[in-house]
Amino acid sequence: MRDALADTPEKAANLRLRSALMRQIAAIIENSGWTQAEAAERCNVTQPRINDLLRGRISRFSLDALVNIAAGLNRNITVSYA
Repeated sequence: MRDALADTPEKAANLRLRSALMRQIAAIIENSGWTQAEAAERCNVTQPRINDLLRGRISRFSLDALVNIAAGLNRNITVSYA
């Protein structure tokens, strides 16, 4: 069965990973109490980019970009498959 939002199992897996990583990064930002500008500086991106992330605009982020943002927050990324 294919994911309703993706054409292939590969695209569905990528979408799931990007979504999970975006949620985790957003939680770090929100729990830290940073403004979008503060988060952007820490992540080495622009404030509008953080705004896109916090609004869940997943189509604007590649998995690589999200890994780089997480690295800017000094977070390690691990992937496990169930």
